[in-house]
Order: sequence, then C-alpha cells, then structure tokens
Amino acid sequence: MKVWRLLITPPAHGAWNMAVDEAILEAVGRGDSLPTLRLYAWEPACLSLGYAQPLAEVDIPRLHAYGWEMVRRPTGGRAVFHTDEITYSVIAPLAEPRLAGTVLESYSRLATVMVEAFRLLNLPVEVQEHAGAGSKTPNPVCFEVPSTSEITSGGKKLVGSAQARRKEGILQHGSLPLTGDLRRILQVLVFPDEEARRRAASHLLERATTVETVLGRVVSWNEAAQAYITAFQSVLALELQPDELTMEEEARARELSATKYAHSEGTQKQRS
Repeated sequence: MKVWRLLITPPAHGAWNMAVDEAILEAVGRGDSLPTLRLYAWEPACLSLGYAQPLAEVDIPRLHAYGWEMVRRPTGGRAVFHTDEITYSVIAPLAEPRLAGTVLESYSRLATVMVEAFRLLNLPVEVQEHAGAGSKTPNPVCFEVPSTSEITSGGKKLVGSAQARRKEGILQHGSLPLTGDLRRILQVLVFPDEEARRRAASHLLERATTVETVLGRVVSWNEAAQAYITAFQSVLALELQPDELTMEEEARARELSATKYAHSEGTQKQRS
C-alpha cells in the first residue's frame, strides 16, 4: 500500500483555501511533501470562479451586500458557491500511478473513489459519461453543467470537481453540497432581469441536488469526511497518514493568499 498524507484543515477564507492547495502542489512537486488528500470547509461563504471564467458574470454589489467572499480557483470550470459542503483536494506529482494517464482517465479513476464514498453514505448515485466536458450553452453555474464522469443521483448532479495539471503535479478538487439551498448562488450572478433569475433558479433545482435532499436527513461534515477517507484508502490501496501543513507550506500559503488570491487582481484570470 502506498502512503499518502491526510490533511483535515479547519474552515477558512476562500483565499486561504486556494492558497493552501497551491502551496501543497508546489511542495509535492519538489518532493518535499507526500501526495495529499485534503478535506476542508469554507468560512465565511465564498463564491469561487474557474480560472478563466469572466468576472463580468458576477454581480459584485449583490455579492458585497450578502457579505460573501469571492476567489478564483487555480482549476477551470464555472462558479461554485461554497457553504454547507465538504470540499476535497487531491494533490500528487505527475508520476503518481494512481493518477496516471490523461486528464479524463485520472478524473474517471477518482470518480470511482467518490462513488464508493457515496455508497458508504447510502447515497444512490450513477456515473454519467459524456462525449466531452462542458456545455455548448454558456452557463456560469458549475452544478448546472454536465462534465465527463459526472456523478449524479436521480439524474441530478451531486458533486462538482475540476482538475489542473502543472509541471509540479496534479491538483483536483471538488465540492459535495451537504445541505442548504443551491439557488443561493444565483443571487450574486448577473441576469438581465429578475424573471431570468427565477427561471435559472427553477432550472438549477432540476439539474442539481444535495446530500440532504437525496437522503432526507443531514449528513455531518465529519461523517462525509470519514466516508471519503475510507473510500480513498480502499479504492486506491492507500494508507492515509494524518498530518499537518509543514512550516514551509504554511508560509507559502500566507504569501500566495496575500499576493495572489486575496486582493482585487486575484479575481482576474489566474496565471500559473
């Protein structure tokens, strides 16, 4: 069995969460840290944009009025509203055999881990294969857009994941909504009028769901985290060793948070 590191980090600001993932990626790429599974949450609520998503899709005044934060992810995809969820990140060097192959192959492999985690939670799920990622119709919301190896329950999207590959290695992270109203994200996106916003809200509930909606009960963050841990160990034949950020990773995360993710330019298109 291969040894990976397990990090369970406390709820944090969006800028810090993205900075930590990138700091770990750099450390893993240098060989200073083991491949890592990180489980985390967001506080306060935060809207994250894909690295190339237009900032013009966000209604900044409404975002500020709600008191929500915004950050740009190092991965692609569309907007995600982070609250009432568990977020995972998988960070490993390019040579890690468990993530070997193309982006779609490694993405599909990690999808099998997600399926096992959801089985442990008694969540009925399916993996919907698509000819290609994305949608021909522009859409700013991640949970409305089909993707390759998409995990659904009752035909509705349950988890949103995205992957980035750099010279340092592979970063994939994703969000599992545990509870709450998925339509909240639409309050801070740009629509031509309120009728269009209402139509989008109705459409979103037809396309996406939460764990609570599927099961009819609340699954705690800790319960979901344990399911992820067990699934990663069993499906990928891993030993996950609980650990903490190294001093170097924490220092680099502070630097990245301040210089890349937490200031106004951080919402512009990121560059690796």
